[in-house]
Amino acid sequence: MFLKRVTHGLGRRQVYWRLVESFRTARGPRHRTVAYLGELRPSERLGWARLSRILDGKAAAKAQQLSLFEPPSAEAEEVPDTVEVELKGVRVGRSRDFGDVFVALAVWRMLALDEFFARELPAGREEVPWAAMACVLALARFLEPDSELHIEDTWYRRTALAELLGVSVEQVNDSRLYRTLDVVLPLKAKLEAHLQSRIGELFRPNLEILLYDVTSTYFEGLAEANPQAQYGYSRDHRPDCKQVCIGLVVTTEGFPLGYEVFAGNRHDSTTVQEIVAALEAKYGRAQRVWVFDRGMITEENLEFIRQRGGQYVVGTPKALLKRFEQHLLEQGWREVQEGVEVKLVPSPEGTETFVLCRSLARREKEKAMHARFVRRIAAALERMQRAVERAKNRRNAAVLERRVGRLLERNSRGARAFEIKITAAADHPSGLKLEWKRVEAWQDWSELSEGCYMLRSNITDQTPEQLWKTYIQLTEVEAAFRAQKGELHVRPIWHHREHRVQAHILFSFLAYALWKTLQTWMERAGLGSGARTIIEECARIKASDVLLRTSAGRDVLLCCVTRPDPAQRALLQRLGLTLPERLGRPAWIPAPQKVETAL
Repeated sequence: MFLKRVTHGLGRRQVYWRLVESFRTARGPRHRTVAYLGELRPSERLGWARLSRILDGKAAAKAQQLSLFEPPSAEAEEVPDTVEVELKGVRVGRSRDFGDVFVALAVWRMLALDEFFARELPAGREEVPWAAMACVLALARFLEPDSELHIEDTWYRRTALAELLGVSVEQVNDSRLYRTLDVVLPLKAKLEAHLQSRIGELFRPNLEILLYDVTSTYFEGLAEANPQAQYGYSRDHRPDCKQVCIGLVVTTEGFPLGYEVFAGNRHDSTTVQEIVAALEAKYGRAQRVWVFDRGMITEENLEFIRQRGGQYVVGTPKALLKRFEQHLLEQGWREVQEGVEVKLVPSPEGTETFVLCRSLARREKEKAMHARFVRRIAAALERMQRAVERAKNRRNAAVLERRVGRLLERNSRGARAFEIKITAAADHPSGLKLEWKRVEAWQDWSELSEGCYMLRSNITDQTPEQLWKTYIQLTEVEAAFRAQKGELHVRPIWHHREHRVQAHILFSFLAYALWKTLQTWMERAGLGSGARTIIEECARIKASDVLLRTSAGRDVLLCCVTRPDPAQRALLQRLGLTLPERLGRPAWIPAPQKVETAL
């Protein structure tokens, strides 16, 4: 083993040290980095040299180790504790973001992701370790999500990560970031298992109940190189763009356990068996409770779960309520929380549990929606009717039918409220007659069923209140999707190649794990759950270069961290974090030369 010197920077040259070992390969001797040591004092360098000789077990390496260090120079000279400073020469240099990256790095290390990537991506011949670049990509997605080019051009050089990670600004470029995506992607399964294990150690989440839902994210561009990019039902209201679907599994506390990426035209129900099998392959088959929304439900999916010894609590299609119309009118409702009532009803086959639920808030929402759509349809039909009656030329019945069809399609929630007829009328110049009327039966059923929905489960030893509380935790998956799309910008996707898209979603998943960990850390510290508030508040803490002109004619460079104000100090104390006062050690730099200009 030996120590290797690495110099970074263009203006102020920074010297870092690595502990390196030699090994033989079929292609000849190679060097492998054992540890990144950062900046070292002369005494520390000698100590590491002695340690390397002990680890290497070769007495002959003594001369080699000592020869690795250049003779002490003015720049390598250690700054004494006391120097005489000229106040007129004090100035402040580059300022960069520190507080937010410091907190993010603390969350990264809390999840032991530095250890995971160091273990799974051991250092080789690369100039910058893949583990450090994975950290850069994840923290960028967590703090200021944007493109890899934005990381290179703007974000990384604006932060203090170069000092915290020992990776210079010049070493972070889009090419290296893209290659990091390719290197990390094969670790997806191991990363999910590591997060599940580490989150389990830290927060003890409930792994017996798993929540599953599907969302979509769209592409900018044609994405012709990605077979998964397809047109489909868009949750982002962008049916004009190709998309992929993402199925996410979380715990009842919202911690992510795993995800899969599906083609953009996959129906939600076709993903259930695949995701259940994938989770069982990772964590083993157990009698878990799966919670799905009604879009996932088919009899084949439920039978698949029952055959594997699993349990489920699922929503049911609205049409199933019609079979339980009489129970909606009967008494026996029990309030599970303010404005929500539940009621146990007999199963048609006797093997499952059915729970009727009705929500006052949901009732008011659905009532307003129905009224709005009915008004739109009625107003449009009146206009069409007047246009047909005033027409002086013969009209085509097929054209009018298509107009009515488009109207009902745009307002599908109120389409069944009307009975519409288009008949021939020989006594009218248009040759057509448009008639419509309200359907009273639809109105009666709408008033009865608004705000009501039904749950279905093969769990028979729980009360309706318990089953409802289990089902309503699906809001945690919705919160995860909102965070990924809103705060972490998983959409839109600019990558076109399939493996790059997969890697982009992997780092979005990893960033959400950091996000949820910070939220839970804050909640347990009594700080609420506004992770973005903490990040923005800590981002005001900067690290700045301070240059001190000394009487010896040389400058001393210090990298100082701004002192947090009382509010920031209170937040950091609640989180148990202590900011350093300085980064690195004071260093001598040559004083700028005066240039005399002849007049």
